[in-house]
Order: sequence, then structure tokens, then C-alpha cells
Amino acid sequence: MSTGQSSAGTVVIDGAYIATVGGAEYPVGHMVIEDGRITRVGSGAAPEVPGARRIDGRGCLATPGLVNTHNHLYQWATQGLFTDGTLFEWLVGSYEIWHRLDADVVAGTTTAGTAWLALSGCSTVSDHHYIFPSGRGDIAAAEVEAARAVGVRLDLARGSMDRGHSQGGLPPDSVVETTDGALAGTAAAVDTHHDPAFDSMTRVAAAPCSPFSVSAELMRGAAELAREKGVRLHTHLAETLDEEEKCAAEFGCTPVEYAEKLGWLGEDVWFAHAVHLSDAAIARIAETGTGIAHCPTSNARLGAGICRTTELLAAGVPVGLGVDGPASSELTPLSGEIHQALLMARARKGPQALTARQALHMATLGGARVLGRHAELGSLEAGKLADVALWRVDGFGYDVIDDPVVALAFGPTPPLEHLLVGGRTVVERDELRTVPQQAAAEAGRAAHRRLTKEVDR
Repeated sequence: MSTGQSSAGTVVIDGAYIATVGGAEYPVGHMVIEDGRITRVGSGAAPEVPGARRIDGRGCLATPGLVNTHNHLYQWATQGLFTDGTLFEWLVGSYEIWHRLDADVVAGTTTAGTAWLALSGCSTVSDHHYIFPSGRGDIAAAEVEAARAVGVRLDLARGSMDRGHSQGGLPPDSVVETTDGALAGTAAAVDTHHDPAFDSMTRVAAAPCSPFSVSAELMRGAAELAREKGVRLHTHLAETLDEEEKCAAEFGCTPVEYAEKLGWLGEDVWFAHAVHLSDAAIARIAETGTGIAHCPTSNARLGAGICRTTELLAAGVPVGLGVDGPASSELTPLSGEIHQALLMARARKGPQALTARQALHMATLGGARVLGRHAELGSLEAGKLADVALWRVDGFGYDVIDDPVVALAFGPTPPLEHLLVGGRTVVERDELRTVPQQAAAEAGRAAHRRLTKEVDR
């Protein structure tokens, strides 16, 4: 099975400031793309390549396409609600709406959500979808199809919950699956949609939601299933102090200790948030090669705290960025999380806590490593997939910042001149080129109306 893109022909980018992330930077550089892969990147003018499509990169910063390591696309339909609640309060209120999810809603939210992310330079989206109400259509298929139409790579973290309110969990019983049903649904998603090919547009991970909505049996079963099928593992962990207290009371240990007991540490695992980690927990995460998805805006919006990214990076932990669900980080672009991660780290530890280039690394190669795709994505190198963002940094205001990477990270996100995914144009001059942009917006509005049963006023 291969769901990779077909040939995109030959593309030449000329005259851009190229930040490869994985190596050198070229103040005036070029890139050659053939059949969806980078074949050449370097300094100076581009070579003449007969028949190639040429992109004028003058005045632009070229970076790898951004990699979003944690999202909940279905939440596009419920933005702006429960704005003053804690995580647990926000979840309890939101579940009363989310239990109405169906495949049509998910198709609409995926279309709008991935389109919004593409417009922020994002070429790969890991979406943690864990609500599968019975009899509501093929939700996983709807999501895969919608993401493919927009043209971004989808990492579908097939989530699950088997611990409803009656079992001491947070979600209502109406949105949880049985343990066996959750494992069967995860296995079916992997068998149907996971493509391990180098140029894959769709990967699948096993992703039980969190310790307070999932049984130990499901966590262990998911780990066994994932390793049997050769896919990755993902869950929320250590997001709030409430969770830490709940883990101590119920399991007699910290969240990281609980995860390790269940077989949930390793190079094939990544955790979302990981805000509340001790030095010992960071050391253990580093020793095992476990990855972290840092979601600074959502953590701030919910008052959860600030992830210890400085310490995680110093310990060698793979760290990527995530926007989290739109309902807890309204309209957050992934490019904006570069800025937020920079500021949050410095708010904690001072102006040398995180540099612009470290923040960009988290959004690209760091994220690719977290998703296990660093051999294919995350840096502009010959042999890698041609997922490339071109940011216009010669406009009003940006033109007085001599360092384009600083211009990208420190200020408002520059205009997106191009986003290429596998060499194919997804965004050009801040406009979506795959599906009509207004149609994507309407798909999101329709999903909102359908889910909340509201009408436009």
C-alpha cells in the first residue's frame, strides 16, 4: 500500500535565504526538487534545469515545512467555549457537546483545521482523535480523506477511551468504547490507513487518551498492539497538577512512573504537554528516548503551566511543537507556536533559555523526530521529502530585521509565499491552492452548526 503523492515534476527555488535546520544556512541559496524530493540545496544561484518550474525566492526565508506533533482537529467546531475553566472543567463541559460527533462533522473540522494549519506553514499534522461514538460513520476514513484533499501529511493518532464517568473517569459513558472495542478500532485504523512508505501521506499511531480516561488494560493493550504492528504510541501526560494529584491518589506514583509501569516509555512513544515533570522524570524520559509535544498556547490558555523545554532539550529529549485542540488554543497557527515557545521559555529561565533557531528546530526537525519521521522530514537536505515553507521577510517591518530566522520567530508570522508538500503547491501567496479556501471555511462553520445545533446570526 502506498498513499504517497504522485510525481510533482521538477521545481527550482532560487535566491532565498535557506535555513536548512539540519545543517548550514545559505543567505542567498537555491534548491532543486525532483519527483517530490530535494535533490540539491546550496549557496548561490540555481542551476539551469530544463523544463523545471522556477520559484523566485528573493526576499524569502526557506524553512522545512512545519511539523505539528499534537492536535485535536474535531475541536475546530467548539472554539471559544468554557474560556475561564481549568482543564478538567473545560473537558467536562466540552464532552456534553463532543458526544454528538459524527463522520460529517469530522470531515468538516479536518478540512477547516488542516487548511488553517497549512496557511501557517504546516505540512505535517499529527491529530489525536479519541472520540468515536457508536454508529456515527467511519470517522477515521472521513479524517484521512479530508486531510488528503487539503494536501498535508496526516499522522492519525487513533485515540480511545474506555473509562467513563461510571468507572471514575472524566468523560460521559456515551463517548467511551469498551476496551476490546477500542483495541479493535485502533487495529482497524492501522490496517486500513497506515502507510509506512518513505513519502507516506498517512501514518497511524495508537493513542489512548490519558490516564484519567483510559484503563490500565487499554494502555497495556495499546502498547502491545502498536509494537506488534510497528506503529508509534501517543497519549497526554503530566499536563496539570490535578493529574499529578490524581495519579498519586489512585496509583501511588507520578504520571511518568505510571507510564513506565504500563510499558509506555521508549523511542516509539511521545507524550503531549508534559508540563509537570521533576528532574528525575526528565532524566528517565531522556534515557528512554521518549518524545514530548510542547503546546505552549494551550497550556497557557488553560492555566496548566509552562513546559520545562530548556531542561528537556538540555537532557537530549526529542521535543516538537503542537497547537493542541482549537477549542483550547483558538485559531492558533503552528508558526505562532514558534513565537510562543520562545517567549514561554524565556519567561521561565531568562533570555538565553531558548534561541530563535532552537524554536524553529522544535517546529521542524524536532517535531519530525518526535513522530519518527526525521529521516524523511524536518530539514532541507538532499534526499529528503520536499516539504518547504517560503516566508516573505522583505515586507514592511520585516525588512529592518537582518536575520530572517529572528524575523520569523520574534515577531508576527511573516506572510507565507509558498508551502510545498512533496514538491506540490498547497499554499501560494497566503492562499490555499488545493481546495477552495472559502469552501474550507464553510466546512468548519457547517461542522460548528451541526455539532452545537446553533445557526448563524
